[in-house]
Amino acid sequence: MNGRPLRFTPRRDAGLHAYERALEHAGFGRVAGVDEAGRGACAGPLVVAAVILPRGRRGAIEGLTDSKLLTPVRREAIYEEIVQRAEAWSAIVIPCHDVDRIGVHRCNITGMRRALAALERRPAYVLSDGFKVPGLEVPSLAVIKGDQVAACVAAASVVAKVTRDRIMVELHERFPAYGFDVHKGYATREHSAALAEHGPCPEHRFSFVNVGRALRKNGVGEEIGDQPVLEIPGEEGARA
Repeated sequence: MNGRPLRFTPRRDAGLHAYERALEHAGFGRVAGVDEAGRGACAGPLVVAAVILPRGRRGAIEGLTDSKLLTPVRREAIYEEIVQRAEAWSAIVIPCHDVDRIGVHRCNITGMRRALAALERRPAYVLSDGFKVPGLEVPSLAVIKGDQVAACVAAASVVAKVTRDRIMVELHERFPAYGFDVHKGYATREHSAALAEHGPCPEHRFSFVNVGRALRKNGVGEEIGDQPVLEIPGEEGARA
């Protein structure tokens, strides 16, 4: 790599493109941001996205920020701008049974690698939201609250969130009792009440403590509609 290392951290008030500008000044051309959606949900997939925004005015998307700070309507509009303007973008969907099998954090890191590998153009540098991504072939930096301070990470957060929200709305059509279209699989009061009443469906994460509790209460092997409920795995490492 011919680029010089990033020797300073941009100030948080330097603007959303400060990291990318600093890296460009250091000799790194394309900068990819990577982020996830659904890490804390107890139902539905984990979605990881990577985005390379173009430099200059074309990469400056008005209103871009952390996806959680945007209204659903605004988030959808910004998503459309991102996928139209981006030099490259990708979204990786990791199903709930993989989350149960190998754990949320390992799925997150693996998903970040896969999302970066799926980009049509190879980045020169990677910015990730919060977590270091080991094993990359290019330099990288984990940025605390990266989706609020780095444009490419914010763009990745929007792509991941919109992709996952659309999946959860589709899952609502199959499992309407849980309200996936509203809470998107997170453990809200309404979702917890539905779990207590109906037990989990196959799209729940059985390694999560609240889902395992609901499964035991409602009985292993029951059916929700025409879908069989899966047997609960061991609770080692399960999360609330």
